Amino acid sequence: MPKVAIVHDWLYGGGAEQVVEALHHLYPEAPIYTSYCTPEWREKLDGKVITGYLQHWPFANLRRFLPLLRQWWFKGLDLEDFDIIISSSGNGEAKFITKKQSRAVHICYCHIPTHFYWSKYEEYIANPSMRPRWLARLGLRILVKPLRKNDYAAAQRVDYFIANSTHTQRQIQKYYGRSSTVIHPPVDINRFTPSPSGDRTGYVMWGRHVPYKRFDIAIEACNKLGADLTIIGSGPDTERLKSLAGPTIHFTGRISDKELVKYAQSARGFLFPNEEDFGISAVEALAAGTPVIAYARGGVLDIVQDSETGVLFQDQTVDSLIDAIKRFETLTFLPATLHRKAKRFDKSLFDTKIRKIVADNAPTK
Repeated sequence: MPKVAIVHDWLYGGGAEQVVEALHHLYPEAPIYTSYCTPEWREKLDGKVITGYLQHWPFANLRRFLPLLRQWWFKGLDLEDFDIIISSSGNGEAKFITKKQSRAVHICYCHIPTHFYWSKYEEYIANPSMRPRWLARLGLRILVKPLRKNDYAAAQRVDYFIANSTHTQRQIQKYYGRSSTVIHPPVDINRFTPSPSGDRTGYVMWGRHVPYKRFDIAIEACNKLGADLTIIGSGPDTERLKSLAGPTIHFTGRISDKELVKYAQSARGFLFPNEEDFGISAVEALAAGTPVIAYARGGVLDIVQDSETGVLFQDQTVDSLIDAIKRFETLTFLPATLHRKAKRFDKSLFDTKIRKIVADNAPTK
């Protein structure tokens, strides 16, 4: 058996972390190197997490402003003892690791080429997600050229790229000039089986409340339609979103996984107005037998087929979403069929494909 190490940008919580958790279950003895880890994720990963000096910086926000330091930290990791190094990397620097032995193989599971260096640079300059915004803008303008240069160079040292969607596959080719194999992130499909009752009302959406998720478009569309919308989760944008909400919009805050499944099973449709690199929540909705109304950009195009598993809309505007909801209301979807189609993304398929790639690329003694 090859000796495996797992390397990840940071462990806060999200879709990328689900990939790391799945990799940990496949290779439970593999250490997991990361720049920062919450206590919750350290426990989930059975104490296999190894962090460095960035873990102990006193201000969490400051860590996010230090991509060059993270680059140096990942490049300096001593991974000499490992045959296979699997980096899980998106808007961070895990793929910057350097192999200490020529026979080792570096496989990068790429969630997306770093947004704020490449495809969404202008968007980040206009509306930085980090505060203070003036410092985020200044730092990115000053550093973007060396950051891009270093990021591109790191991508050339990867031996084998895996993309989480065909959208990401195209981005890897565009910005890094590298080919890749698509393996969709693992989703626990059976956790979201459709309810046998069949009673469904209103719309639902969940996720971290941040501006790019575009919860505001969904709220304004449902305000105008007088449609019931339940918004699950929380985040820095929650209070602004609540200020936009009319009487048919309901906020649950953070809820348990069990409660989330119940909401998914009882909703008429799931709203997905944002552009994501994949879109695990859309798969979860389908697994619960809930069709998806989605903005037709990004990784969701691997998940939603118009009029088959939901409805796609072309413009990221309130009016375009309203038109999609009206068209959606004229269609019929069978929950059992949606659940069956969601099985294309089941965790078991992820496990099988990752094992094969690791076995095929393991160095011979």
